[in-house]
Amino acid sequence: MSPPTAIVAVYAAIAAVAVVVPVADGARAFFALGAESTLPYLNPDLQGEKLLVGANFASAGIGILSDTGIQFANIIPIDRQLEYFEQYQSRVSAIIGDELAVSLVNGALVLITLGGNDYVNNYFLTPVTLRRLQYNLQDYSYLLISEYRKILQRLYELGARRVLVTGTGPLGCVPAELATRSTNGECAEEPQMAAAIFNPLLVQMIAGLNQEIGSNVFVTANTMQMQNDFINDPQAFGFVTSKVACCGQGPFNGLGLCTVLSNLCPNRDLYAFWDPFHPTEKANRIIVDTILTGSDKYMSPMNLTTLMALGSKEY
Repeated sequence: MSPPTAIVAVYAAIAAVAVVVPVADGARAFFALGAESTLPYLNPDLQGEKLLVGANFASAGIGILSDTGIQFANIIPIDRQLEYFEQYQSRVSAIIGDELAVSLVNGALVLITLGGNDYVNNYFLTPVTLRRLQYNLQDYSYLLISEYRKILQRLYELGARRVLVTGTGPLGCVPAELATRSTNGECAEEPQMAAAIFNPLLVQMIAGLNQEIGSNVFVTANTMQMQNDFINDPQAFGFVTSKVACCGQGPFNGLGLCTVLSNLCPNRDLYAFWDPFHPTEKANRIIVDTILTGSDKYMSPMNLTTLMALGSKEY
């Protein structure tokens, strides 16, 4: 008996962890790969056979560091998500046995997206923060990468063998930053610099981790470059704007949350951003398509299609 393939998606950053068949920004990668979307791990309906499809451990607002996102209620920090992932495996073992459970997890895809919140909801949260007093931007980024490496090592220890790690987007170019930090509609310098520091360090760290393991367990997606493409030339991708959000208020519709009282565009497919922070579904599909089939300009050391074609390897 061979186990069903599951995908463990550790999804965070602007989130955290999930187990199923491909995940990206919630369920979009699932759709792209024809996979069933997973339930949140704490959903009471996640029982029996549904556990074999996977589980989503993600929690919006959390980050690499434990103090990121503490201003939000009821968040699930990444260390707790990893505990739930370990607990999940025990529950799967009770259904299909230890050996098949190990095979299922080894064959799963893990998507993890961390880092963006550590800047947006921590370092840059206010003009003066504890982290800004402790570290300059370069050293803070080194701290994040060092702590991120520990998280990825723990995932590997827990059986993850195919892990997609997405970088941060262009943090200074989202409508929220344009509304609060930009005077002329240009990307905000400091958050953009943070992303420009963090993402190359992430690629470098992943390459070193793969070398240490002796296999390309971890694959990185340069989502900053993917988004820069349609931010810099929105018309080439069928958007009328990459600065104004479809739903929001204030300059660039970049203030507050998207609510029933917000400005709402007539056609979201013409906008790169849905709300002050998040790309629209059309933009996300562009990102997911690039993750699936993109060149080494965007994916390192391979794209997701190539990764999923490889057999998982136990160490």
